[in-house]
Amino acid sequence: MKKKFDIILFIAVILLICFGVVMIYSASSIWANYKFNDSFYYVKRQFVFVIIGIFLMLGISKIDYQVYWKNANKILLVCFILLILVIIPGIGSIRNGSRSWFGIGSFGIQPSEAAKLAMIIFTSKYLSNSTKFLKSYKEGVFPILGILFTFFGLIMLQPDLGTGVILVMSIIALLFISGVNMKFFIGGGILGIIGIIILILIAPYRMDRITSFINPWKDPLGTGFQIIQSLYAIGPGGLLGNGFLNSIQKHFYLPEPQTDFIFSIISEEFGIMGVVIVVTLFSIVVYRGLKISLNSQDSFAKYLAFGMTFQLAFQTIMNLMVVIGMIPVTG
Repeated sequence: MKKKFDIILFIAVILLICFGVVMIYSASSIWANYKFNDSFYYVKRQFVFVIIGIFLMLGISKIDYQVYWKNANKILLVCFILLILVIIPGIGSIRNGSRSWFGIGSFGIQPSEAAKLAMIIFTSKYLSNSTKFLKSYKEGVFPILGILFTFFGLIMLQPDLGTGVILVMSIIALLFISGVNMKFFIGGGILGIIGIIILILIAPYRMDRITSFINPWKDPLGTGFQIIQSLYAIGPGGLLGNGFLNSIQKHFYLPEPQTDFIFSIISEEFGIMGVVIVVTLFSIVVYRGLKISLNSQDSFAKYLAFGMTFQLAFQTIMNLMVVIGMIPVTG
């Protein structure tokens, strides 16, 4: 069957990319000029990734998705090896307290991002090949969960709870739409909550993030600083914002304004209208992805499209909730 090019999806992605590059300049120009004497430092780096990404996007779109089905096990194995290598001192590099990167000059590669996609490809193949998971937890669900939590454990050794949660939720979502009995999700949800509590208790910095989430003013210059500054950016934005380049919080108040908390700067400079634009574009991407999944005749393609779309949607919602203070900062 001839593949159709989804022009609406493509336009939404390109608009998000363009707006993202513009906002990276706005959010990072002050810090970049101070640190590197070049206000375009971060946006030039991002532009390189944009060009590479667009070429890869167009190139990969020409690949028959059955190639992923045939090589799912190999892709998963490569990512498994990379996740082991990255946590070895001297091989993986530490950034923001997490050994999650392979440093290549001033750039870096994060294998956990590839692992998130690899698990979706592998799980999609697994679900499309077998109906055992519908009848037996032992023969069907537990094998995939064993692989999932092996990957989750390796990511937690970095440590990176946020990426680990996104990985787990993406695979759980795939199992959910495949028809696994609801009793599994009830029991799994209870065990998951217990597991999250344990992970929080064994890492004091995570407990600090929980307490700062509940009351950031308890430590306004420490653990509560980032969320307070984020809300200071979002609050004054109003309907139309303070105007492009007119953010106050990017002037060394809000940490990571050009990365994890760029949405705060968007809210400050473009107000509710900016928020609506960004959310609408992401919603279009998610809607088109789900539509592709529903219209797919092949079960592997259906699971694959859903898994990637859900992962993008969940990661986006999770980031927005962190930025506006609805959930604690992950890490």
